[in-house]
Formats: sequence, C-alpha cells, structure tokens
Amino acid sequence: MTMKFNIKVAMMLSMLATGAASAGAIITDGNVSLGVNDLGQLNVTGGIADVGGETSVGVRWVDAGIQYESTAQGCLCEGWGVAIAETATSGYANESAGTAGLTSVSFSSTATTATSVVNMSDDLTITHDFALSVSDNLYRVTVTIENTSGVDIADLLYRRTMDWDTAPTPFSEFVTIGGTALASAVTAANDNGFCSSDPLALCTELTAGSTGDFIASGPADHGANFDFNFGALAAGESYTFDIFFGGAANKSDAFAALGAVGAEAYSLGWSGVDADQNGFEDVVDGQITPTYIFGFSGVGGVALPPTDVPEPTSIFMFGLALMGLASRRKLFK
Repeated sequence: MTMKFNIKVAMMLSMLATGAASAGAIITDGNVSLGVNDLGQLNVTGGIADVGGETSVGVRWVDAGIQYESTAQGCLCEGWGVAIAETATSGYANESAGTAGLTSVSFSSTATTATSVVNMSDDLTITHDFALSVSDNLYRVTVTIENTSGVDIADLLYRRTMDWDTAPTPFSEFVTIGGTALASAVTAANDNGFCSSDPLALCTELTAGSTGDFIASGPADHGANFDFNFGALAAGESYTFDIFFGGAANKSDAFAALGAVGAEAYSLGWSGVDADQNGFEDVVDGQITPTYIFGFSGVGGVALPPTDVPEPTSIFMFGLALMGLASRRKLFK
C-alpha cells in the first residue's frame, strides 16, 4: 500500500468518524453525471455502480449506459473554499478534507440541475449554480460571490481542489494542467488533490514538477488544485465566474469541449494505462479510458478556441496573440 493510498484511507476513516457527508443530489444530462452536496462540493453516495463497482458519484462520464467515475474512489476528495485575505477569514467544504465556516442558506435540484447557496458568516454569500452547458460533455457551474460584509474587500480568494481517481484505473492516472500562465486570477495550481479546501491553507505539489502548467504528469495517484485571487470587491457587489466538470472519449474531444465553453484554465485526468490519451488502454487497445475534465472561465485568462487544441504550449502561443483581451468580471449592485 502506497503512502498516497494511506492518505486516502485516513481521510475515509475521518469522514466516517465525523459524519462529514451531507444531503445532496445526483444530476445528469445522460453524458455526464455529478454528485452535488448541499454546500456545493461534489461526491455523493448512493449512485449506480460504475465500471469498477463504485457507487459514490463525483464526476462521471457515461458511454452507452456504462458509467466511468473520476473522483469518488478511495476518498471523497473534492471541494472548494473562499476567504478574505486581509481578515484571514475563510469557509470551505470538502467531504473528506474537512468542512468549516459555511452555513447553508438553501439547496435545490432537478434531474439535471442543482443550486447551492451558502453564507460565510455575515461577510459573503456564495452561490454555485449547476446547469447544462453548450457542450454535451460538460456541466457548467456558475459561481457568484457577493460581498455582504458592509465594507470593501481588498483580496477575495477562492480554491477548488479534486483528487482524480480515473476509471478504469483509479489511483493511477495522468494529469495535465493548462492555461494558468495566462490567467491573471490564478495564483497557484498543482497536482495535490488531497489539500484542504481552505484557501488560507498551504497546498504544495505531490509530484515533482507538477505545478503551474504541465503535461501528462504520472502515472500516479494525484489530482488538481487551483487557487484564485479575484482582487477587490466593494461592499454589496458580486464576482461571477464559471467552473466546468465532465468527461470525453479522448484528449481531442476533451479539448473540443473546453473550447466550446471558452474555458481559460483546466485540468485533464485520464487512466495511467493510456499514455497516448486516445481513449483506449495501450496494451490490448480494448478497454475504454475516458479523459475527465475540470475547467474554469472568467478567471482572467485566454479562452481556448473552439477547436482541438493539442497541448498547453500551443495554448500559451495562442494567448500571446490575444494578450489584449480583458478578463470577464461581472459586478452587481
């Protein structure tokens, strides 16, 4: 048993001891399924068994009725957090790595959508709105953070982290992170999916060199962590950005999906037995190995074009030609 797997076992035992699991919903468009908890974090128990027998649902890709899970094996390690830097105040939610500082305002769902609204004390109201996107391979999560503190905020922080456990070989995956070099709101990114979801907590890479933008790190048992600083937010105003979760048959289809939604930064995770990321196991070329997708827009980066973009290096070159583009920022009174 590896050290990283021991970390997962410890997290599972901690979750059972503390009763961290909460009410939520499993939503699907028939191609992608998400398990959404009431605070907006993923990984919900009680779903249909996937190709490996896993019944917890985090992020799934569905092919001909066969389900492929990507985050729920081993530990329910997916979550988010928000913080005000100048007051060192934070709130975060993660079924395994810990939940604190947040109060549920409301949670609602349909077969295909879910909406979570929470408060971080009297300072922030955070809404995660899960809905279908323009790509059949991606769910869109619109995140709106409202400053309800009555005073201006200088530095608004957000973190999203997940442990990739990519069927059909959970605990052995390749991971890519791209787009962060050109995304002004991204302050850090690495392959550590076991980090606390608290933006004020330290999060360092698991695998040497797996920080910032990198290609096909692994195979190993790792994930993706993104830290953001959205800057100043005046009293009564809101900041909005989008997260994308999903999967595709292979790398080409994954980039096409990211391009269709205009993602600016992203992580891809796929099976450690598919080095060329063509969607099939390398040795017998018969076992399906999807590419799973985790992306962001509205984070001060350059949107991927709606075509097959081969690797982060090409995205960087594309971005150099578009450095004049401003980041999307929505302010509401």
